[in-house]
Formats: sequence, C-alpha cells, structure tokens
Amino acid sequence: MSEAYITRIAKFLPNEPISNDEMEEYLGYINGKPSKSKAIVLRNNGIKNRYYALKTDGTPTHTNAEMAAIAVRQLFKNEPGEISKVDLLSCATSSPDQLMPSHGSMVHGYLPETGPIEVVSPSGVCCAGMHALKYAYMSVKVGSKEKAVSCASERLSPVLRAGQFEEEVQQLIRLEQNPFLAFEKDFLRWMLSDGAGAFLVESKPNTEGVSLKIDWIEGCSYANQEEACMYMGAEKLDDGSLKSYKDYTSEEIHEHSVFSIKQDVKLLGEKIVKLGFAKLKDILTQKGISMDDVSYFLPHLSSYFFEKKIEDFFNENGVLIPKEKWYTNLVTKGNVGAASIYMMLEEVFNSGVLKKGEKILLAVPESSRFSYMFCLLTVC
Repeated sequence: MSEAYITRIAKFLPNEPISNDEMEEYLGYINGKPSKSKAIVLRNNGIKNRYYALKTDGTPTHTNAEMAAIAVRQLFKNEPGEISKVDLLSCATSSPDQLMPSHGSMVHGYLPETGPIEVVSPSGVCCAGMHALKYAYMSVKVGSKEKAVSCASERLSPVLRAGQFEEEVQQLIRLEQNPFLAFEKDFLRWMLSDGAGAFLVESKPNTEGVSLKIDWIEGCSYANQEEACMYMGAEKLDDGSLKSYKDYTSEEIHEHSVFSIKQDVKLLGEKIVKLGFAKLKDILTQKGISMDDVSYFLPHLSSYFFEKKIEDFFNENGVLIPKEKWYTNLVTKGNVGAASIYMMLEEVFNSGVLKKGEKILLAVPESSRFSYMFCLLTVC
C-alpha cells in the first residue's frame, strides 16, 4: 500500500470575529430580553470570539457548501490550475443546507473546475470531519486516488437565532449550582461557530516544507450501549428513544422546538470523557505508543469546562500529557463542530514551528451518541 500524507491545510472563516458582547446583536434576544445564562455559560466555555455566516438582521452571507468550497479552493491558491487534478472530494458537516441533495454534491457544485469526480458525504456531528479524512486517507493508501480532498464545515448560526427558541427555562441559581445545566439548549447558542477547513491528502510528501504522514486513524461508537445525548430534528422521549420530526405535525414541531439543538446534560457529564478517553488509552497501548512520543496533543473541546476533566482522567489513568503539549484554539474560533479539528491542525501546520519526526495526536469526542475519533500524524 501507499502511504498517505496531508500536504496542505486551509480554512475559511466568514466575516469578522464576533465578541461575546456582540453575540446577541446577531442571534437576537429571546422574548426581547438579554439572556440570563449567557455570562455563566461563557465563563465556563472560555470562548472569546466566534464567526457567523450571517448579518445582524439574519441575512445569510454564505451557505455551508459555499464556505466548504472556499476552503477547498484555498488549498490551491498558489497553483489554481492544480485543483483540476483532484480526484476525490470527501465533505462532512452536521449542518447541511438541505436534506437532499447531499452536502458533498452541493460543495462540488461550487467547484466546477474539478470536473466529474468521486464525491462522498460522511454524516454525523463532530466526528464527521474525521470520517471524511479517513475516507480520503484510505482511498490514497490503497492507490485508488492520488489527490484527495477532505473538508468539514458548519453553518449553525441560523438555528441559534432567537426566533428558533422557546422562552429560556434555565434559572441563574441552578446554573451556578451545576454548570452541566448550562449545556442544555441555551448553552449551545453561546458556543457554536461557523466556518470550514480542508485537507489535501496525497501519496507523497511535499518536496519543500512539511507534510503530515497519517500513521493511523481509529474510531469508536458507543451507540450500542448509550442513548442519544445531543440531537436535532427529533425529540427525546422518556424511554430515551428519539421521535423523528417526520412523526410530528407542523404545529408540534414548533411547539416542541424540534429543530433546535438540544443536549441531555446528565448523560454528557457522566459519559463524554470517561468513555472516549478510556478507549484512547487502549488504542495507544495496542499501537505501542507512549505519550512521551507525542509532541502535540490536539483535543476537540466543546468547552474549556472539559479541559480539566480530560486532564484529570489522564492523570488518574496513568496517561500523562504535559499541558505544554496541548493545543486548542477554542477561545478564538469557537466550536466549529466537525471543522474544529481542521481549524486547530491548520494553525499548527502553518505555524512554522513543526520539526520533522514530531508526532501529533488528534482526539475528537462527539456527544451526540458518544462516538470518538483519534489520529496519529508524523511530521515529515
């Protein structure tokens, strides 16, 4: 088999960064009043800036597919004609612009210069971006493709606007007593961000500059034993099952805010760290990898609230990762869902500080029904 290398990384962030003080100018005020929980949620998640593909009046500035296509085209900004040699487009998102056609097809529609090529659309939530990368990685590794692009993008700002939400139900005192309660519907308004990232995957490294050899990509789902934790387009019933939007009347969809994103905060607190990072420990043991071998650890965090939880779990289980090895850009970019890991790796890749032989460990937890993706890269 061939090796597979990430040879270029690009990103696209719509418009200007939006500070914490500006958020409700874009998302609106529920019942015309400032959010009671906003300050507490922001204090816990640690985010200072995020990006929205819309204007203050809600007018969209970009579609999801358009942002993904811009990120893909950025891979070839120095050699625009080279995009015609791409033979695979693997596009992930948790927030497609429509149910049909597929998100990947819509991205391809913005890239006519690529010609007729294979297009796939991994679905899911945060892990979807890694699934897109794995498809590109495997396609190059088996010799099926030579110049594969994986991308991930999100445009969730429209569903965070005040008109999509019922009246806030969270009480300030309850949030102070239990930060996990802030991870319900209102929490997500102050966390999520729009944007896109893209990787170019090839069978040979760059002749100049650095490349990232993909050593392995491993995933794991616990949906066989855990019920849904984060969901949209459905309502969670008392028995833990999800009732689809297809089974509600139009009036019920509005009444239950079925198309709002929601989380089961009790499950989130109990499961998200211990399930996935126990699996990471097992994978590292199986691969014969020690954290001493890793120079950079890039965990996708939905909130800095979980940073200490992960660190404590590692310390308790003998997986020591010094904080100087950790890297995240959540504070400046917000949570861009499936694209977050692309955003982080892009900054490290283009930083100019990487040295050949260094290893980078990626970790992407997904709370929707507890899925996880991990990847080890070697700088070459």
